[in-house]
Amino acid sequence: MPKMQPIKFQSVEEMLDFLPEDELLMTERLRSLIIECIPNVEERLSYNVPFYRLRRGICFIWPGAVAWGSKRSYEGVRLGFMQGNLLSDEHGILRRGERKFVCYVEVKDWKKAPIDAIRQCLFEAAIIDIESERKA
Repeated sequence: MPKMQPIKFQSVEEMLDFLPEDELLMTERLRSLIIECIPNVEERLSYNVPFYRLRRGICFIWPGAVAWGSKRSYEGVRLGFMQGNLLSDEHGILRRGERKFVCYVEVKDWKKAPIDAIRQCLFEAAIIDIESERKA
């Protein structure tokens, strides 16, 4: 069984205070982008990072400084999509790793981040979330 993270944040703000400056900047910009693209989105702290939802889970921001388990596994910040397998990913920015559904884009340098492609994924993810409720 993997070791659990040594820190348990009580709020998104507490998690933000924990981040190194470069990850804080990228995380805050991703948060703003999510709210810009999905204005009614709800932000909640889950697994020690911010998750976003309308009807169901849409996406999450996972800074590398917030370990999954007991160690840090990457540099930068990941924007993950809960139903990433359903996104068209026309720009080829999404990575899946060994996951079936969740896909993510890794941002290591904000100046090189594919902002327009991220926006497209956010819009599409919101539509998928809304449509999933209609099918249920």
